[in-house]
Amino acid sequence: MSLLRPAPDAPGAQLELPLADSGPGIVAGFAPQPGQPLQPLQPPAAGWPAPQPDARRIQVGEHTLHYTLKRSSRRTIGFTVDDRGLSITAPRWVTLADIESAIVEKQRWILNKLGEWRQRETRRVLPTVQWRDGASLPFLGQTITLALESPIGAVLFNGETLVLHLAMPAHADGQQIKDRVQSWLQQQARRLLPQRLDLYAERLGVRHTGFALTSAATRWGSCTADGKIRLNWRLMHFPMSMIDYVAAHELAHLKEMNHGPRFWETVESIFPEFRDARAQLRAHPPELLPTF
Repeated sequence: MSLLRPAPDAPGAQLELPLADSGPGIVAGFAPQPGQPLQPLQPPAAGWPAPQPDARRIQVGEHTLHYTLKRSSRRTIGFTVDDRGLSITAPRWVTLADIESAIVEKQRWILNKLGEWRQRETRRVLPTVQWRDGASLPFLGQTITLALESPIGAVLFNGETLVLHLAMPAHADGQQIKDRVQSWLQQQARRLLPQRLDLYAERLGVRHTGFALTSAATRWGSCTADGKIRLNWRLMHFPMSMIDYVAAHELAHLKEMNHGPRFWETVESIFPEFRDARAQLRAHPPELLPTF
């Protein structure tokens, strides 16, 4: 199995609301309180995200919300906010009026999450790296700066100043600098990624049969049926939580070679915070990282 750019049905922020047991069409706790102001904390920007072709529309105060609706046999109304906007899954017997009352009741949560995704969209596109002295790039979730001259004549990373010192002359060209940085990042990946795999493999009680780095353009990692795991070295740009999620994800495939409910239960058993990390990873596809 491979961990591609998260699948279309991978949720971002989620909220489930229980339904009353007193009968169809009765929704618990959805009526707005009298006099309660309908003011969002972080309203989404107008026009973002673009409405889906099958989206419905509701006016909530001064905001127009678009949402897609899916009916199912579930007993709760589920809200999901991700880069596609607001999606709602509701029981077949719940009326549209009840669903839209639920939207009004939970508007602050919805608008806040839409605002967070909008901000993530504006942050995720990184500027093209100018491969020169003083250039910056992400490393383990932080921004590091390149310095061509190394004080000891070798590549040296200072974790306090977040400066990567490269043993290169001041007149080195961009391709030489880029190659040196890529080599260093891959060296760090060969050291760190197996450590994270071993940590979560021990928690899960499994063993993988092999590890390798990959430079795949669309995959963060993969796991074969015979237990070989490959992880993308570009994960080194991300915070440790996102690296750990990919490690836990691929190891879980050693027990469940699918993405069904039991698979996600397995991931959660060793990495309970996987939902947040999965949403962050979805917002950072490989093509939006520095180009090497």
